[in-house]
Amino acid sequence: QVQLVESGGGLVQAGGSLRLSCAASGRSFRNYAMGWFRQAPGKEREFVAGLNARGSSSVYADSLQGRFTISRDNAKNTVYLQMNSLKPEDTAVYYCAASGLFVTSTRSEYDYWGQGTQVTVSS
Repeated sequence: QVQLVESGGGLVQAGGSLRLSCAASGRSFRNYAMGWFRQAPGKEREFVAGLNARGSSSVYADSLQGRFTISRDNAKNTVYLQMNSLKPEDTAVYYCAASGLFVTSTRSEYDYWGQGTQVTVSS
């Protein structure tokens, strides 16, 4: 089992940047692929980005258009989401999740979830 805690959210102006962090507990962090999802008010939770356990293979939602970057530091048991050129439509609660060894964009394939961190982008 693994416990995940997100941080780094907040209020930012459109065009600005934020870096989200997800701290994982336990010594097995390096065995998990990690992902970021987001959920806006009144909408379903959607995939944002994923990264395999090695940190060598990533996948992104097509709608991001290169603005977001996922990375991890296994020595610190932490995964990051760098968000640039933020838009109001990026406003959502962002969730960190842990899967198996392989990166996946399918929500049901993630076994562990954090409680989320709020990101609000003003126009």
